[in-house]
Amino acid sequence: MRAVTLGNFGDPVTFSDVPTPEPAAGEARVRVKAAGLNRFDTAVASGAVKEMMDYTFPVVLGRDFAGTVDTLGEDTADVQVGDEVFGYVPPGASLHDGALAQYVVLPAEMLVHRPPALDVVAAAALPLAVTAALMSVEAVDPQPGDTVLIVGATGGVGSYAIQLIAARGATVLATGLPEDDERLRRLGATTVIDYRGTVADAVRAANPDGIQGLIDLLNYPGAEHAELTGLVRDGGGVASTLNAADAESLAARNITATNIIAAPDPAVLARFADQAASGALQIDVEEVFPFEEAPKGLEILANGEARGKLVVTLSA
Repeated sequence: MRAVTLGNFGDPVTFSDVPTPEPAAGEARVRVKAAGLNRFDTAVASGAVKEMMDYTFPVVLGRDFAGTVDTLGEDTADVQVGDEVFGYVPPGASLHDGALAQYVVLPAEMLVHRPPALDVVAAAALPLAVTAALMSVEAVDPQPGDTVLIVGATGGVGSYAIQLIAARGATVLATGLPEDDERLRRLGATTVIDYRGTVADAVRAANPDGIQGLIDLLNYPGAEHAELTGLVRDGGGVASTLNAADAESLAARNITATNIIAAPDPAVLARFADQAASGALQIDVEEVFPFEEAPKGLEILANGEARGKLVVTLSA
């Protein structure tokens, strides 16, 4: 089968022919129709996670997918051939299998049935980003009337986090550019702060008593993140998707610091799929690429130029 792969550290992302996977007992094979792109994919491609995870080359990139069950292993329940499903390919003990391929194989219980009202592109845009958003929001735990700053709000995780915080009755401050203003406000942001200026000064001027929470989707550990944590009042919460939250330094102020490692749960994904199908949750897909242009989508994501979710589609 054709797949988007990394052949070795330092190699460019390319297309390869790799063996078509066969399902074992309890597993199902899915013909992939769409695959969502995430920053984790670009981190794998660049080798940024090689000190934390093992690689078994060639590594097939991609985690999120939607498609049709086409083959079942023995003694497989939960799904049938022809079912429309979506889900997440976990990294496993070693990075090797991925979703940017014609087929994926997973244990059947990890697959989520796709509601008819949710198309394949939208379903492929859900798993990793919505899970990271949910975990981030739960970590800072905003209550009605609280104010939360989301840094890096223009991407996929940010698009979901804005909605989840607004649904709790809290005020959302989101970083972006002027051209992002309408889109981020439509998702539920109260204020959009131009990140080309000094974000901390702008937030501090409008919130002299501090804010309840910070969700940092942009900064690695360092001075930029540390400055933003100074905006959070004592007893608040900080969440980072890039391992920047420093529990030790924030403990004196009783600030909860959480580094998010998203692990999508099928039951949670099913709930969000139903919300998206009903219109209660917006899936902010900004660009769709044909399979042949998947490396272009990954490059846009790596360069920080993505707005909302990017999804790759595969022909039958």
